[in-house]
Amino acid sequence: MRSPTRMLVVLTALLAGLVWAVGCGEQPAEQPGPQPVTGDPYVIGAMFAITGDASSLGIPEKETAEMLEQMINGDGGINGRPLKIVIEDTTGDNAEALKAARRLVEGNDVLLVVGPSRTGTTMAAVEYMEGAEVPLISCAAGIDIVEPAKKWIFKTPQTDRMAIEKIIEYMAGQNITRVASLSDSTGFGKSGLREIEKLMPAAGIRVVTKEEYGPKDTSMETQLTKIRGTNAQAVVCWGTPPGPAIVAKNLRQLGMDIPLICSHGVANETFLKIAGDAANDVVLPAGRLIVVDQIDADDPQRPVLEEYAQEFSKRYGKSADTFGGHAWDAVKLAALAMGQAGEDREAIRDAIESTTDFIGTGGVFNYSAEDHNGLTKDAFVMVKVVDGKWKLAR
Repeated sequence: MRSPTRMLVVLTALLAGLVWAVGCGEQPAEQPGPQPVTGDPYVIGAMFAITGDASSLGIPEKETAEMLEQMINGDGGINGRPLKIVIEDTTGDNAEALKAARRLVEGNDVLLVVGPSRTGTTMAAVEYMEGAEVPLISCAAGIDIVEPAKKWIFKTPQTDRMAIEKIIEYMAGQNITRVASLSDSTGFGKSGLREIEKLMPAAGIRVVTKEEYGPKDTSMETQLTKIRGTNAQAVVCWGTPPGPAIVAKNLRQLGMDIPLICSHGVANETFLKIAGDAANDVVLPAGRLIVVDQIDADDPQRPVLEEYAQEFSKRYGKSADTFGGHAWDAVKLAALAMGQAGEDREAIRDAIESTTDFIGTGGVFNYSAEDHNGLTKDAFVMVKVVDGKWKLAR
């Protein structure tokens, strides 16, 4: 007969084994992580103004493209294959942009190209890209890029037309009926001026004077002094940094107490840094990224904006940028299209054109044969600079 002590030991061991077995049975099956990418890469090109006077646009675009390449490959690539992005610097120059496009298409046999950063550099490459039959997803704003629609050309930023429509809505609420236009001499500035001349008078807003500056000018006091001699109730400045920041400073130095309304081309930290205190009270239409913490919690863009902002900040130790967001949208659209269409350029083009309800940093995109931008003015919110920070102008 077994002793009570020995029987207790046996029962304890059996009970321990039973608990272990039940516990193991309740554990969820281990989920496999992303598989290593293998095979030949999907190769796309990117061309940004990494150096030159538009580098405040191109640098965050380049950084975002490089970040997304790593993120996509770390998450299993495209159909299990790696993504490779070959990046060229346009220096913000039209001739260099065309050379960059040729190098990417003829030297690297890319499936599509993302960029450039500027309207002018994009337009310089459009005819070549159309002839080469290679999709281009521009990161520039000018409406001329996609109007009229061109078979192989798309873009992600909201257009200057949408921005002006949003500004007109804002002006109606402020009872502003007379403005002075001050635009830079680049393709972006000229495209914006054309839309100002067309849309504002139609909305009952008189453009009392039109002035221009060069993107490398260091003072706009002469133009602003002329504006001061008019009855303009606001200055509408169309350009990208550093120009609009200089305008803001000069406006303050001249003691001109009228609102400065800028384009969406200033929606980055560079403008705030250059303008300093003079940036305060500047108003502009912008995508939701720079005010992501202030938009509604149920806004469909919020999860995407938070993901981009957090990943960019974690990787680079600085705030996410509107212009980097344009590259995020473009590379994401490219990866989505290649995932559907493989390596056939025309099939990739067709996949981009048929994209609907794509939630990006710039808005919710719905492309079509007639619309190669896919956004409306509702992609914008009005933003005001308060104490050196972006604030949603509700």
